[in-house]
Amino acid sequence: MIIDEIRSELFNLQDAKYRNLIIKLSPSINPDTAIGVRTPQLKMLAKKYIKNDDIGLFLSDLPHKYFDENQLHAFIISEIKDFERCVDVVCRFLPFIDNWATCDQLSPKIFKKYKKELLEYINRWTKSDKTYTVRFGIGMLLSHFLDDDFDTSYLDTVASIKSDEYYINMMVAWFFATALAKQYKSTLPYIENRKLDIWTHNKTIQKAIESRRINDNQKAYLKSLKEKSVCHKKDTV
Repeated sequence: MIIDEIRSELFNLQDAKYRNLIIKLSPSINPDTAIGVRTPQLKMLAKKYIKNDDIGLFLSDLPHKYFDENQLHAFIISEIKDFERCVDVVCRFLPFIDNWATCDQLSPKIFKKYKKELLEYINRWTKSDKTYTVRFGIGMLLSHFLDDDFDTSYLDTVASIKSDEYYINMMVAWFFATALAKQYKSTLPYIENRKLDIWTHNKTIQKAIESRRINDNQKAYLKSLKEKSVCHKKDTV
């Protein structure tokens, strides 16, 4: 059965040192679920199994038992070339994502060719009550709608997301930092007018200042807009 075959391959590729790193970087996952397969090897497996006629059985086998199965799942989805099939599989998978790494690895290549259709799903995802569904929706706006397809309404969409979840707020900060780098004039008023909560506001400025795409004068001005710092539970990705 393909599920057992995949699991066996994952364990054959296990790297104990990498497993320890994954556990350290992904505190939300159960350590017992980490096998420890490196990303390049997972991508190779994804390219192999996307051609298997039975791969649908693996994609339907949710929830997966292991973190690495989720990672492989994300990479397989990213290889699907039919938009309707891809977005359907994404929607089925999102509720089962329980960590930032799998969420951020999920990046279907076909989405860039279907921007209008993708926006409809992004609007649903960003309104979800699931942490990583919201994070994924923000990530798709960041990846696909801050360049030629940019519109200030996307800034409004993300600024309107209010959450106590670290992994949502961190992605909001990444989104606005990237928006400052790519669409500085349009994005700056959101920082000047304090549209984000204090922690996310400050994290946005921190990440923007670290960017090489923002010039020294802009960085100096952004620093002047920082609020008094507030504590937060974590400070990872």
